[in-house]
Amino acid sequence: MVTFWVVSAAVAAASLYWLLIITEGTYLGTRVVVWLYDLYARRYDRAKNLSYVFEARFIGLPLVQALSPLPVPRILDVASGTGRVPMALQRAGGAGGLVVGADRSRRMLAEARAATPDPGQSVAYLCADAAALPFGANTFDAVTCLESLEFMASGRAVLAEMVRVLRPGGLLLLSNRVGSDALLFPGRLCRRGRLERALGEMELRDITGERWQVHYDLVWASKP
Repeated sequence: MVTFWVVSAAVAAASLYWLLIITEGTYLGTRVVVWLYDLYARRYDRAKNLSYVFEARFIGLPLVQALSPLPVPRILDVASGTGRVPMALQRAGGAGGLVVGADRSRRMLAEARAATPDPGQSVAYLCADAAALPFGANTFDAVTCLESLEFMASGRAVLAEMVRVLRPGGLLLLSNRVGSDALLFPGRLCRRGRLERALGEMELRDITGERWQVHYDLVWASKP
């Protein structure tokens, strides 16, 4: 009997850890996810311990270079959190246009506004649902979404929204959860090759992947 209760307690603890820590509440619904991010907003950047050089090398500089032919590029960062992509762009010299960060967590956005070196006309943050973006079709020259798709129940709907607001010829930059831990996200848009296939089904072109982190690849694509 004691063994049964010990095993039951261990299973319950492991389940809670999976639900709340590893998958960040995604299988408990959007409200739980937003609540967890609101709760953790002030500690998020410290926990991530991001390298500014690393961020500029893989995110900021490639985007700045790709958008350099455009006089005033418009960039949307979906699930922007504490402003990771806007700050990476600024540290890489800036793209010279408008950067919009969208997220459901108001407290994460508050942290982004406080942390962005040059808030103002060039950087704007708004609370928005990634599956129903409040922008017209063909609005942005580039759309990014990092370390977020696997936490979205409607990953394909979010992907379709990002493609919708991206102008023809525009650039899409996503992260893709890969490796063995991607198996901990059943039914979600992750694992190497799956995201690329989804982009191909949406008729995007120039789909390329590159190693980025232990748990993530970066995937680039363009809208025809």
